[in-house]
Amino acid sequence: MATGFTAPVQLTNNAAAVLKKLLQGDVEAPYLRIGIKGGGCSGMSFMLGFDARHEDDDLFDIDGIPVIIKKAHGMYLVGMEVDYQDNTGASGFVFNKSL
Repeated sequence: MATGFTAPVQLTNNAAAVLKKLLQGDVEAPYLRIGIKGGGCSGMSFMLGFDARHEDDDLFDIDGIPVIIKKAHGMYLVGMEVDYQDNTGASGFVFNKSL
């Protein structure tokens, strides 16, 4: 775990519950990766998925979920909150800037 570091991103209770259910299934990679990639209106977009841990990753325990974040991505994720919304016609994870 990233000793002495607070995770730059948080999970809502709803997102954590859905992710815990997904991790109980047949998931190839045991870590939740949260990060950024090029694209989107601001030049980057957020990503979330299951992956293996790499040497340049920080590991955090967020609500009992093992989360990996590339060291270089942490500063872009500070203050972000991942939520899971289940609306009529659309459901999924969304990134929100927490206040």
